[in-house]
Amino acid sequence: MKNKKRRSFQLSEKQLGYAMVIPSLVLVMVVVLWPVAQSFYNSLFDYRLNDPSRSQLMLSATIDLERYLDNQFYIGSQLDSLLESAENEADAETVKGIQQDVENYHAELISDETIKTKVEEIDELLASFTPVRDSELKYSKVDNAFAEAYQGALESHAAALADIAASSSDDTSGQQFQQASELLASTAGNILNSNFIGLDNYGKYMKDQRMWKAMGNTAFFTVISVAFELVLGLAIALLINRAFKGRGIIRATVLIPWAIPTAVAAMMWGFLYDGQSGIIAHYLEALNLIPGSSWLLTTSDGGMFSIILADVWKTTPYMALLLLAGLQTIPQSLYEASSVDGANRFQQFWSITLPLLKSSILVALLFRTLDAFRVFDLIYVLTGGGPANATESISVYAYKTLFAQQNFGEGSVLSVIVFISVAIISLLYVKLIGSDLFDGRTK
Repeated sequence: MKNKKRRSFQLSEKQLGYAMVIPSLVLVMVVVLWPVAQSFYNSLFDYRLNDPSRSQLMLSATIDLERYLDNQFYIGSQLDSLLESAENEADAETVKGIQQDVENYHAELISDETIKTKVEEIDELLASFTPVRDSELKYSKVDNAFAEAYQGALESHAAALADIAASSSDDTSGQQFQQASELLASTAGNILNSNFIGLDNYGKYMKDQRMWKAMGNTAFFTVISVAFELVLGLAIALLINRAFKGRGIIRATVLIPWAIPTAVAAMMWGFLYDGQSGIIAHYLEALNLIPGSSWLLTTSDGGMFSIILADVWKTTPYMALLLLAGLQTIPQSLYEASSVDGANRFQQFWSITLPLLKSSILVALLFRTLDAFRVFDLIYVLTGGGPANATESISVYAYKTLFAQQNFGEGSVLSVIVFISVAIISLLYVKLIGSDLFDGRTK
């Protein structure tokens, strides 16, 4: 009986396989999918850190209680002063109406017990000149209809006071009315409407010419650089796979460009491309390969040529290393047998090397294509995406939107677009090009 119970708790081969994969899936969920999901959520909002009214993710209307109460403290005293300085009865009645309206809206706001408690806490902090650092205390959700009505009323009152200030014959009185108008307008800005916009950001970028140009630059850079790296990497791999004296030193030397950090390599190539003192620019001009030494970094075609050349120089060793590993797995006996049958070098390469190297080529192309499509540091350091955005990749565009403009909503859209593009590339490689590589392994 004990043996039967033990067997019932044993995992089958399939279950054991799933059990071993689960930790990896959890890691992928945490490290990859969760940030992507967060970016997608951010992309549904008009989320901008440089705009106080949009610096929070708000599904409903929200009020910045700290700034609101700070302004509210001065509104009462300013309106009282306006009553004294009003030049006629009509202006005084306008001020009284504004004063009563603001008091009514404020009373309705603090009728909510939760908001009232927050108001009391914030008043104590403001009285001691202590900033409110707790965002949960600082911001409070309010009814959308109330927020819209209160904000509209404050803006209307601000406009009315501005009109009185403009028509006032007394400069001092006019200045007081103008200051009160600006205070009410500022208070209206403390009421933050929902910045949830759904998929509007995606619709905007589907029509954005700059985004499509960045995608085109990225695709062109990826295709050309990876193609050159594959051809050169395969040639280098075939060369260093042969047995010759000093092969170990040659292999180590070939890998030096790949070992250099990309940002450092980009700065180095920037000096080499310089139109005044760059040695690469000088010799390319002397050989009549480029129209002028300044062409490399100051023109659209020159900028793209520059980043492709720098990338090919740096990452060709990586491609060669992957292909060399594949060459090492091909049995030498196959070449010996083909030589006996009278096959020449080209026939051996076409019939033996390429077919048996297909899996390594697929892996190398997959890694390099994904890496090239996500290129950022090389372009950002070398050209900054210029001139005139001619070399701007989608990753550089996303960085500029996210961090330079601090527009997290639209920047998150670009990040999601990059993720979707990379996922499509991976799917194409696995399903269309490398389907036979996984035959018998995924069934």
